[in-house]
Amino acid sequence: MTVETGSAVEFLVTPDAWKSLPKMPEAEYPGTEGFIGDVYENPGGSVMCSGYFELRHTDAPLYYEYEYDEMKVVLEGEFLLENKETGQKTVAKKHDAIFFPKGSKIYFTTPDYALAFYAGHRDSTLL
Repeated sequence: MTVETGSAVEFLVTPDAWKSLPKMPEAEYPGTEGFIGDVYENPGGSVMCSGYFELRHTDAPLYYEYEYDEMKVVLEGEFLLENKETGQKTVAKKHDAIFFPKGSKIYFTTPDYALAFYAGHRDSTLL
């Protein structure tokens, strides 16, 4: 990767972007309380999108199939993660980093509440 030294590029800061996230559609995620929103959608032509994911406790797990690579960092609470295809189960706690490779089929639950920041290698239309 080359960096142009002749042009200046500004960085972005968006305060409080984790507040008031849109609820994930009930039709796609029945019985769950998930909230998600991109803060940056392919900014400046980047191949990345990033934002926040919040999950509240329900009896139903939130199932998500990744069509792209994504990383998450748990900011609050904990996520119980399960991939039923591989049998993998784990708990991701505050400050843990998570990588979901493209094709991952993940069931998310939380005993109470969890909030994560994510960055995905995807176009903004895939959320």
